[in-house]
Formats: sequence, structure tokens, C-alpha cells
Amino acid sequence: MDNFNFYAPTYFAFGKDRESDCGKLVKRFGGKKVLIHYGGGSVIRSGLLDRVKDSLTQESIEFIELGGVKPNPRSGLVYEGINLCRKENIDFILAVGGGSVIDSSKAIAAGTVYDGDFWDFYEGKSVDKALPIGTVLTISAAGSEGSPDSVITREDGMLKRGASGEAYRPKFSVLNPALTQTLPAYQTACGITDIIAHLYERYLTNTENVEVTDRMIEALILAMINEGPKAVNNTDDYDARANIMWGGMMAHNNSCGVGRTQDWTSHTIEHELSALYDCAHGAGLAVTMPAVFTYTMKHNVMRFAQIAVRVWGCQMDFTNPENTAKAGIEALRSFLCSIGMPKNFAELGANESDIEKLAYTCCYGDGSGSGKISGFTTLTQADVEAIYRLML
Repeated sequence: MDNFNFYAPTYFAFGKDRESDCGKLVKRFGGKKVLIHYGGGSVIRSGLLDRVKDSLTQESIEFIELGGVKPNPRSGLVYEGINLCRKENIDFILAVGGGSVIDSSKAIAAGTVYDGDFWDFYEGKSVDKALPIGTVLTISAAGSEGSPDSVITREDGMLKRGASGEAYRPKFSVLNPALTQTLPAYQTACGITDIIAHLYERYLTNTENVEVTDRMIEALILAMINEGPKAVNNTDDYDARANIMWGGMMAHNNSCGVGRTQDWTSHTIEHELSALYDCAHGAGLAVTMPAVFTYTMKHNVMRFAQIAVRVWGCQMDFTNPENTAKAGIEALRSFLCSIGMPKNFAELGANESDIEKLAYTCCYGDGSGSGKISGFTTLTQADVEAIYRLML
């Protein structure tokens, strides 16, 4: 296990009706004038936005609103939010929604207190300062409610990139599983897929002797395998959704990733798909992960064989461990298909003719990239093209 520092100070208010505590929580963390940031009309129709505003009013906290966040959040709204926060002297941002809303809020929070272009943070600049952020989570998926990470799509060139920094960790997050009970089965399944992907990205490591975090990751994936179908098949299963919501946070606050190298190849390759086709991130990952794992499996067959045995219940083939590794990848693919996820390019709405463009953008970005992506193993543009072709 490698040396590490781990600091995760987010305060979590978990359970039914906890959104009524937003005003008290904002006050606790110093907020006096709040930007409420949200997506479409669902938080309005459900009454959630009104409940959040009422809780702020009860604590005499001023607020303004900025809605309109889309899945795969866009840079244009981030710039609008930054200008609004500066004009209105906002000192706290409250994200009401899923990972896209939270990621957009984080970008606004950093950009408001930065003299340059917020996109600098999404090209590698460290996020050292940001307005404080709180969240009210409505979708269990991205884990942004507990993480130091954010992903934004720049509309100029449709580049989807991530930024990270401890200043991005929310001061508090309200997690009410009942808020996810109105989600369609497909959206629920996309979230479960994203959670599993966050766990696999950490499991695929080149660091040895990380048994504790291996076992934590395995347990969380097993929980998703058990609870995921319950939530997909019964939207009102509060207990299943509660387990998924807390599992999603644990999957991405990096408690499972400390002391070990991590992968993130699947996310990097998928980001090009959701940027170009605007598909759901989880759906893109469902197609991407099996292809990436199949292509990179020989880098460390025993790592794939281990998770195949411990999580998917495959029999270990000691004569040819590759058979076990392949069986585990196929078990993952079958599970994702069983909860309604796509399995190939066609079902995702992607086009074979775009593969060369996708691979180039993945490796070179807008021309400033190195031509390679690194994680569990290093991949060239040719490797990435080959992976996209496995998705056909």
C-alpha cells in the first residue's frame, strides 16, 4: 500500500425529509446569500425546490436561483453562473439535483473566485479555492456529493473534461433516498452503472497488498448487484434506494481508492461518447467498460480473475486464469444488460464512422494532449480506436 493523505470533511444529513434542514446547514457553514442551482422542472414539479427555499427563508438567508443544468453539464451555464454570483455577491452555492448539477455548481464556485477562465481547472490547474458548496442529491450515481471532482463539457469543440481539488468537496450533502423514488428505471440503472464503474476504476490498480480497499470495493459492488435490480424493478423500494445512495457516495469519496494507483481509462474513453452523442454517462460506461477490460485484461490477468471469483462467483481456472478473467467481464456485461443498459455502439446511438475522431479527441483533446492516456496501463490512439471497435 502506498503512502496517502485522506481528508473528507463533508457533513452528511441522511434520511427522509432532511432537505428541510438546508437552511440550518447553510447557516452552520457560513452562508448568507445563496445561489440555488438546479436542472430541469422535476425539482419544481416535485415541490423539492419550494421546500429548500422555505428552509432558507426560515433562517433569514437570501437566495437567487439558476436552473437549466443539462446532463453532461455545459460550460455556457457555468459562465452565466459565475457572472451572476459576482453580480449578486453570492457567498454559498446550493446544488439541488444530481451529479450534473453538483458538477456545474462546483465549476461556478471555483470560477467565481478566480481571475482567469474557469476552464483552466479542467485543463489541469489545481482547484485551491472555491465558494462553499452544499448539495441536495436527487440521483444516486456520480458521487459528486462527497467527492473533490467535477466534469464539465466545453461547448467549443464539445470537450468533456474533469477537474479536482479539495476545495470542491461539499461542506454538506443532504441525502434523502425518497427523492430518488420518482426516477425512471433507465435513469436508476444508469446511476448504478456509474457507481460500479467508480469502483472498478479503483480496483484496477498496479499497487500490491491493498487487501482492505480491495475488500471494500468488492463489498460495494456486491451491494449494487443485490440492491440495483430491486430499485430498477420497484421504484418505491426505499431501502434499496437508501443502500444505493450511500453506496454511490462511498464509491467516489475515495475512501476505497487511498493508498493505491487507479485506472480511469473507461471514464476517459466514455467521456468522448457522452460529449459527442449526449448519451447518459452510465449508459456509455455500460458499453465502454467491458470493451476496455477485454482489451487491457492481459496487463494483469489475476486482478480480473480475482474480482471474477470474489464478486461474480466465477470458478477459478488455475490452469488458464484468463478464462476466469473473461468470465468475470462477461458476468459484468450480463448484469448491466439485465438492468436495461445498452451493450454496443448501435444501442448507444454511436456511429462507427466517428471512431477515428473519438480516439483522436480522447488522446489529443483540442490538440494539446500527449497522444496517450494512462491508468491501469498506457494506451495510444491506435489502442483507443481498437477499444471503440470492440464496442461495435
